[in-house]
Amino acid sequence: MTSTNNIKKKLIEVAIPLEAISAGSSYEKMPGIGPHPRGIHHWWARRPHVACRSFLFAQLVDDPSSDPAQFSTEEAQQVERNRLFNIIERLSDWKNSHDEELFREARVEILRSCNGTLPSVYDPFSGGFSITSEAQRLGLPAHGSDLNPVAVMIGKAMIEIPPRFQGLKPVHPGPSDRNHYRHAEGLAEDVTYYGERVRQRAVERIGQLYPKVDLPKDLGGQKATVIAWIWARTVPSPDPAFSNVRVPIASNFVLSTKKGKESWISLEIDKATKTIQYRIRKGGTKAEIDKAKEGTKVGRANFVCPISETAITPEYIKECGLKGELGQTLMAIVADGKGGRIYLPPSQHHEDVAFSQVSEWKPEAEFFQQGLGFRVGNYGMSKWSDLFTQRQIVALNTLGEIIKDVRGEIEVAALAGGMADSEPSLRDGGVGAKAYAEAVSIYLAFGIDRAADFNNSLVRWSSSNEKPMNLFGRQAIPMVWDFAEANILADVVGGFAPATEYQAKCLSRLITDTPGVAWQHDAQSVIYGPDAVISTDPPYYDNIGYADLSDFFYVWLKRSISDVYPDLFSFIQTPKSEELVATPARHGGGKAAEQFFLDGMTKAMRSMALQASAEYPLSIYYAFKQSEIEKDGISSTGWATFIQAIIDAGMYISATWPVRSEQTSRIRGIGSNALASSVVLVCRKRDENAISVSRAEFLRALKRELPAAIAKLQVANIAPADMPQSAIGPGMGVFSHYKTVLESDDSPMSVKTALQLINRELDEYLGGIQGEFDADTRFAITWFEQHGMGKGDYGTANSIATARGISVDSVKHAGIVESAAGKVRILTRDELDEDWDPEEDRHLTVWECLQHLVGRHEKDGISHDTAVLLKKISTQAEAVKDLAYCLYDISANKRKDAKEATAYNALIADWTELTKAAAAIHDTSGDRQIRLDI
Repeated sequence: MTSTNNIKKKLIEVAIPLEAISAGSSYEKMPGIGPHPRGIHHWWARRPHVACRSFLFAQLVDDPSSDPAQFSTEEAQQVERNRLFNIIERLSDWKNSHDEELFREARVEILRSCNGTLPSVYDPFSGGFSITSEAQRLGLPAHGSDLNPVAVMIGKAMIEIPPRFQGLKPVHPGPSDRNHYRHAEGLAEDVTYYGERVRQRAVERIGQLYPKVDLPKDLGGQKATVIAWIWARTVPSPDPAFSNVRVPIASNFVLSTKKGKESWISLEIDKATKTIQYRIRKGGTKAEIDKAKEGTKVGRANFVCPISETAITPEYIKECGLKGELGQTLMAIVADGKGGRIYLPPSQHHEDVAFSQVSEWKPEAEFFQQGLGFRVGNYGMSKWSDLFTQRQIVALNTLGEIIKDVRGEIEVAALAGGMADSEPSLRDGGVGAKAYAEAVSIYLAFGIDRAADFNNSLVRWSSSNEKPMNLFGRQAIPMVWDFAEANILADVVGGFAPATEYQAKCLSRLITDTPGVAWQHDAQSVIYGPDAVISTDPPYYDNIGYADLSDFFYVWLKRSISDVYPDLFSFIQTPKSEELVATPARHGGGKAAEQFFLDGMTKAMRSMALQASAEYPLSIYYAFKQSEIEKDGISSTGWATFIQAIIDAGMYISATWPVRSEQTSRIRGIGSNALASSVVLVCRKRDENAISVSRAEFLRALKRELPAAIAKLQVANIAPADMPQSAIGPGMGVFSHYKTVLESDDSPMSVKTALQLINRELDEYLGGIQGEFDADTRFAITWFEQHGMGKGDYGTANSIATARGISVDSVKHAGIVESAAGKVRILTRDELDEDWDPEEDRHLTVWECLQHLVGRHEKDGISHDTAVLLKKISTQAEAVKDLAYCLYDISANKRKDAKEATAYNALIADWTELTKAAAAIHDTSGDRQIRLDI
């Protein structure tokens, strides 16, 4: 390793525009933003692409402090940081994902910091290949590996295959979409064309299984394409008098909640004939709609037999499932009409057709019923085929068979189009006709996977969107009682052709200038290339069972493209025993699972530390799940175990950056000091000569170094809600620089204990800031902590004021409190003087400055008036910001006042933009104010 004295600090180790990255990450997760690389194939808990490229850029470019000759003062360094921040802020905007000029600008900066050579990026836990695809977008050679063959196939489809066929025209015989092909547009166009060809062949073979439906005369009396069939699972009635009647267990009878188009299913019961008829109702009262939303469910887990009103318990349903007595009945048909969706009652013909053909092959492999997120094993489901209807298996299998046939057609077309001889194959590095045909067939097989996500018996019908919702809306396989079966051969949500068309759009948006490599390997023993820059997104303790879940796709991929990559599909299912996930049921309990994870992750991290370039830090992502956040906060077992693995591997942590990528997490969680959805840890190899110290020595070092680090984070405008996790970086930097920290009994201090001590020091630091404020503000802080905006006794107020060398009258004169009838209370922001001017106030306090600024920001956001106010209190600005941190901490963690905490957090989040706006105002007096276009 190069001496650490000669290693330049990278920007990611000092400061980043965190709020811009979080905002961009949240935006990227919004629906409707257009084609996205994730659309090529589903994977669970991908990191936002804008975050990946932003952190990679910051990981590679030098921090200005590394060049004191050019940036000799802190002011000059901050100016240069702000310039680099501007690039990151633009990289963080998803709308700039295809701004090739921006990425050229970013590459120039990277080259300047990397001695003129673009380094190679490696990710040993590639998963959905977000990091490596963004490395490729930045122009960096991208290398990704994963133990899971489905993940490896995703990687090949994203970073390895597209550059091989960059800029080629499509080979299909139809008309072309464009004249110029830049990246993978030609390949994408062929995927769309041959996806439709596969669909047409499927219609010829099994079209009779997806009949049209006859519309009633009042709707035209013609035939219409079915969008979906709505089914309910059934069990024999538990009432002995009706035991031969199969009754529905449905959690919802509502079909549409769109205003003016409300539709729902009603049951017509005839006890005499022991029959149940399903009718379509439109409109209805609120009470009827609310009742329909419950289906046959009573409470959270129980159902009721609609014909006898006998309770159907969870135990009874499980018993029926284990006996093979769970059935399904058709409740409604959704058709495509001129004015939108048409809801029709069930047809016996349509129900019979659904069961009229049985596939010769089906995915008989068994899934691990105790896998993380699996909820279906209790109901007699044990094989992957149990998750699909009979018709769905026939359709998915037929599509796979046709893809193999069409592959030959693609090869012939490629040869006819002038592509090179058909050898070698894709897996052997081929770029000729055979390899090209195999490449197209991979994306078509991905189309089957996407269709399967919408075509299984666990798909919900969304009454608000009037469409089927895919199974993997989250990383679990939950039980669904009523489900939608999409028309896989139609141009609808869940259709095969629309799936391949959308995937092709996503493929066409990749930037493919730089080659990439994806291969299968476990992270514990993978060999990196020389001077590797490592950025990775490992499994998160016990959050997601990737291997168990991915078998859902593996069984279909194996069926259709195992001959293209036979080594990847040589096993019945994906590897499980080596997967670094703490699955208690697989490892003999929680403790054993934790030890398995710690041992394996430590080995993987040690391999990274040994092979990573000394010139660059490592960036490692960790994602929290909400349950561990709410239970243990920053001391959660998963988080502590993960950090322990990094430290045990011989690394120290130099920075931690929390990224909030969930749309609702900030506001909903502020009151409980909720953590960000993921944290990026920045690490380097620890000095081999590191010493051990005592707990007391560690605490002295923490008190000595942490305050300055927190102050720098505040200067970088880290939002108060993000401060606890951001402070972990410098805090753990102190802890992890030592070989060990020894407790009084000479046992090593645990990471969990260290995290608690770091959090305590943060609290003390924020409390210590109070001593730097004016006496009236210090009084208000104490009063707010004890009483909020409520009233309290004058005697208590007087004692607090006297201890600060002032009187209650002084605080009242400052315009902070009301004092009357022996009671004192702080004035709310709404009660403050609207005509207040800090430049005219002869009793100016930090408290008043902050409250007026927060009030203006709450009302107008980043506006001209808010900027003018900040300009006027410029001499108090830093103290105002410090006070915002203090009051956020009190509001969020002590008073549990989410609304008040949100106000302070939002102000700091916008502080950078407000400061820029204030700086642009040259005169704040009278008519000479400069209006800003904000």
